[in-house]
Amino acid sequence: MGARVEFEGRTWQVSGLADGRVYVAADDGATGCVLAARLVTAPGFKVVGQADPPIPSAEAWAALPLAAREQALAWQRHIREIETGLPGGPGSRGVPRDEYDPQRFTLAEREHAKARELAALGWTKVSRATVQRRRIAYHKQGLMGLVDQRTVRPRSGTGRADGRVVAAVLEALHLRRGRKAATVKQIIDLAERIVADRHGPGRVKLPAKASMYRLVKALSDPAEPPGSAARTATRPGPAGGPPAALRPSERVQVATARLSVGAVGEDGTTVEVAVTAALDQASGCVLAAVLHPLQGGPVQLSVLLAEMAVPRPLRPGWPALLEQAHAGGPARRLMSLPDRIEATAARPTAVPETLVLDHGTAGVTSAVLTVCESLGISLEPAPPRTAGARCGALRTLEVLAGLFSRHAVAARPPAAAGENRADEADGAYWSMPQLQDLLDEWITGVWHQRAQEQLRHPLLPRAGLAPQEMWQVLLGAAGRVPLPLAGQHYGELLPARRCAVTESGIRLGGRRYDDACLDEHRGRGGRFEVHHHPHDSRQVFVRLPDGQLHAVPWAQGEHGLRPFDELLRRRTGAVLAHRAAGARAGADGGAGADGGVQAGSDRAGPSPAAAQPREAAARGGTGGAVPGTASGGTAAVEPGGLSVYDAEAEAGQW
Repeated sequence: MGARVEFEGRTWQVSGLADGRVYVAADDGATGCVLAARLVTAPGFKVVGQADPPIPSAEAWAALPLAAREQALAWQRHIREIETGLPGGPGSRGVPRDEYDPQRFTLAEREHAKARELAALGWTKVSRATVQRRRIAYHKQGLMGLVDQRTVRPRSGTGRADGRVVAAVLEALHLRRGRKAATVKQIIDLAERIVADRHGPGRVKLPAKASMYRLVKALSDPAEPPGSAARTATRPGPAGGPPAALRPSERVQVATARLSVGAVGEDGTTVEVAVTAALDQASGCVLAAVLHPLQGGPVQLSVLLAEMAVPRPLRPGWPALLEQAHAGGPARRLMSLPDRIEATAARPTAVPETLVLDHGTAGVTSAVLTVCESLGISLEPAPPRTAGARCGALRTLEVLAGLFSRHAVAARPPAAAGENRADEADGAYWSMPQLQDLLDEWITGVWHQRAQEQLRHPLLPRAGLAPQEMWQVLLGAAGRVPLPLAGQHYGELLPARRCAVTESGIRLGGRRYDDACLDEHRGRGGRFEVHHHPHDSRQVFVRLPDGQLHAVPWAQGEHGLRPFDELLRRRTGAVLAHRAAGARAGADGGAGADGGVQAGSDRAGPSPAAAQPREAAARGGTGGAVPGTASGGTAAVEPGGLSVYDAEAEAGQW
């Protein structure tokens, strides 16, 4: 309330919030009313006087020494205390200390007080000018402006040590892993014996003892440092349960549930699928939902942050990707493409205040902790699942997974005449990208519009609200709208790796990505920072020398717009399944008369009689007959064979 915003090229002042709508007034007396989700995702929208929060690059932050990172985080809290009076920044709890109260002392006086405090704590060369310079650098560059620039230069963790010595130390650490706690001296002695046995005594010059100690410390796992025994936490979790959430995005819970429907993996086999979602505790809205293989490990928390904090209409290339998904997906859609774009624009997105993480649901790294600190996000572990205290978010997500699995089975188009789906990847029909697009559409069009039991007011117990309705109600009650991040932050939050730009583009995960922005960098050596979504292979983001992230699409991404590609994908899956079934049959019957070595014969492998059905299946019929001409007028097709293409039957699926 009272904030000034820029919208549609004009400056407005927020005069009211009710039912998910924002009432604004201009200086010339004009008034307006717009949906809150539309307002914050509109092109050119921003809060006057408030800049986008600077997010440090994950790769650059991870390359810094631990001491430099800790010092930068400490400076950040001191600067926040100078400007707001509280180390946690605006909105945090507590009372400002006397010398840092903004109501009593000026900014210069607070800077002098902070310089005296740091000098008393033992910080060297800290004056009021130093504090002021650090504060200005923080506002210009964010957290990276507080880092000692001498540590930003690239540096090897092993120094000038011989590569043979480094390999021996790594092998010694590997041999001692998982055993009784070993001292650094024992690891050094073992590494010296490895060097002597492998290269001969005295052939390799060993560093000094102090250098060897530093080398072992640099190469050892921080979670298992030498000389320290493993410790386990035995303290019980906090009692009393989690606090209640009273406004949107105040508490967002992350949980993982398994789907009862499989998907066709990248190798043509069926993979078990799980969904990791971020659910708003107050409204029940799904801020992010990512499908991933069940055996592939947890989803990285940075991916969930990118999904929940950046609206889809603001992401680079999102309209084109959505158009491709609609062109290559099922014919029976819940909503048309224009309706889905309009509904997705109103889907809730926000930067959460507190993330509640269940055990093993999301991977948390040092870079993710830094991003959460920069955005003001608190991380909190979920309470233990004792009897009668099951996690509410997990139960909700299990219901969501069950309902969506039914929808995914019902959305499969009917089989065409003469089409055999018996060998189609063990019954799985959807690929992983198609299943993800189907889930996003179902959440937007069904789940957010479905009344839920837990979304009831105590005085109106018979009136259940839908998550989208509860979000609008709580926006009006809270009097504030949680702001999302800008579109360029989507790529910054995704995991990064180094890739080369060749003449054909960027190779990543067995796919080729290419765009015109790579023309002047092809084949010139060096490796570029590439951000990618681990579960969405349609595009990547590469940081070019201009410092910006550029979206580079998948070179074969337009295959989804061609009607024959879906047919070819399903036929390829059937052939792979038939090949796997033949390999299993050969292995099971290896000792039999048909599949093994016959008595009195010097030939190994299947007999001609056993090979005839496979040759017939490869020809597309039974025993060399043309498919569709079997007796009785029915199409007799072997499992895995290819029947005659029926254009009219195939057109009925589009």
